[in-house]
Amino acid sequence: MQLLIAEDERRVRDFVARGLKEEGFVVHEAATGENALALLSAETFDLVLLDWMLPGFSGFEVLQQLRARGDMTPVLMLTARDAVDDRALALNAGADDYLVKPFAFTELIARVRAILRRSAGRATPLLTYGDLTLDPAARRVTRAGTEIRLTAKEFSLLQFLLENAGRVVSRTRILESVWEQDFENYSNVVEVYVRYLRAKVDAPFATKLIQTVRGVGYSLRHEA
Repeated sequence: MQLLIAEDERRVRDFVARGLKEEGFVVHEAATGENALALLSAETFDLVLLDWMLPGFSGFEVLQQLRARGDMTPVLMLTARDAVDDRALALNAGADDYLVKPFAFTELIARVRAILRRSAGRATPLLTYGDLTLDPAARRVTRAGTEIRLTAKEFSLLQFLLENAGRVVSRTRILESVWEQDFENYSNVVEVYVRYLRAKVDAPFATKLIQTVRGVGYSLRHEA
């Protein structure tokens, strides 16, 4: 799932972005209101974490512009402004939730997941292939009705494969999309995590879905 954090304080932005990535989210960052609006015009996000006191356009102005143009991307306001009137102002302007700084990351992630659950019907449909189902909002995977427990990175890898079901995706594309890092050529992190996934998603079942296309990459499809 794609999240945008718009926060001008580097320390806070890095802390939140790192934690969200560890939870398996794909995170984009903006340090100003203008940057946030540019990203929101160019990309589709499942949720925006929006600081009120951004330089340039404030977070509140970004929220107003989003709603004025009919963009209903869920927004979680992050701010030190804790007055009841400020909360009411943001919620009435279209924010989905409001979290006062300083906050605990456990509360932040709980609010993020709650918002994503509420918006699941319009923004994050279930991903299915055969008897395999992944719910991005609830972060739940089942196969043939059996729940499968995955780590955050395993979940992100399976989600990417499901989003590209039937197509072959290269190791490089997986690294760029799931890890968002430029690993050295000798790294076998993709192979390692594909092996982890197969042990949980394929091994207990007769039909194997995660296929290796030699010299090319991987594909989620039924065995030939």
